[in-house]
Amino acid sequence: MRTRRTIRRHLRNLTVILLMILAFCSGFFGHTLLNARAEEKARPEWNRYYTSVQIRQGDSLWNLADKYRQGSGYSRQEYIDELKRMNGLKSEQLHSGEYLTVVYFAE
Repeated sequence: MRTRRTIRRHLRNLTVILLMILAFCSGFFGHTLLNARAEEKARPEWNRYYTSVQIRQGDSLWNLADKYRQGSGYSRQEYIDELKRMNGLKSEQLHSGEYLTVVYFAE
């Protein structure tokens, strides 16, 4: 008889602890998702345009990213990855005289 009460008490305590953990996780992840959506909405809705640029001595994907990614919401690395994908580049090495298609953003 006593062991049944003890088992019930332990199960009730375990249930309360699990519910508290679940409530904490729900609150934490819900707050994180709401913040991410708020940041998403804060980004301006800019139009996407494409142009071709000729690579000059000293040009790199990094400085192209810094020049053209303004208003995109992309990080530098995300923009570089997009340039590589669009132009079929396997490496980040550029050669003078080549032409690359770049994407830029404007209202």
